[in-house]
Amino acid sequence: MGFSATSPTVDQGDGASISAVHPDIIMAHILTRLDGQTLASASCASSQLHAFSTEGKLWRDICSATWPSVADPRVDDLISTFPAGHRSFYSDSFPLLDNSPSQFDLSRPSSPPTTELISAVDIFYKDQLIFSKVQESETESGWFLCSPFRVDLLDPKETVPTPIRQVGEDQASLKQLEENLSLSWIVIDPTRKRAANFSSRRAVTVQRHWLTGEIQLRFATILAGEKRGEFVQCGMVVTCNWSEGGELHVREVSMQVEGMEGNHLNGRESLVILERAIEGGKRRKEVKGKGRFEEYLEMKRERRERMERREKTLDMICIATGVTIFFTFWSFVLFR
Repeated sequence: MGFSATSPTVDQGDGASISAVHPDIIMAHILTRLDGQTLASASCASSQLHAFSTEGKLWRDICSATWPSVADPRVDDLISTFPAGHRSFYSDSFPLLDNSPSQFDLSRPSSPPTTELISAVDIFYKDQLIFSKVQESETESGWFLCSPFRVDLLDPKETVPTPIRQVGEDQASLKQLEENLSLSWIVIDPTRKRAANFSSRRAVTVQRHWLTGEIQLRFATILAGEKRGEFVQCGMVVTCNWSEGGELHVREVSMQVEGMEGNHLNGRESLVILERAIEGGKRRKEVKGKGRFEEYLEMKRERRERMERREKTLDMICIATGVTIFFTFWSFVLFR
């Protein structure tokens, strides 16, 4: 018995492609519905979509929706001067920084120092904005260069109420904030026309202060230090407490750069590290911020133990030297 096989035919339709769609429809009803990552992927599909996806207004709207703080006129005007405008800014700021030491070229000659850094900060709870602010920090004065680096977004007596309500007892409320609160802290370098998001997005630690009872959420990115083999913590702290009515109030939002010995770096040291990260740090879509932070704490512990062993050895050498000198002196006195 003979068998004959026929290939199934596939209905190719009328041959319509994206080029058959009117450009106004693509721009107004398709591309405007995409987020930044999807728009970037769509731009690789065809030359026509690539041309459409470079439209500045698309990326301006995406940046403003992702980080409401960048809609501030000062920041918006500055971003417009970036090489590709808001598209460049998104490319710099959306991925997280990779702290691998190989990602930073420490031998690269540094560019002229910037005269200021601009922080664009947004705090979200379940993806809903609860805090947004832009802060400018000058970087030229002797006070900035010599004092411990710190950026404070709120005055000591200032508080910001939020719609977040307390759920459950103490541990349950801490878990609530750890799982749902996220931070974006973008540092913009106006001189280099570059930016970077230094937040870990999710908190690496959440704890209640033993004395004041305030809740401290720490966000951190671990960066390469000025010397090879050294790391520093760019830490951001959000301090808040529950009001009598059960609402969350934000009391502090700050950034500092801390060395492996627990010392806070001054403005000059911090500026070098932040500028290097902004200009040369690789970006990754997903970085395990909490895991990296725990690795950093382990490195700090090992470093401290090595220093304690070294100091103990030096103490023993000093004691042995002192005892030797003592016996040598009295032997000389008694038996000369």
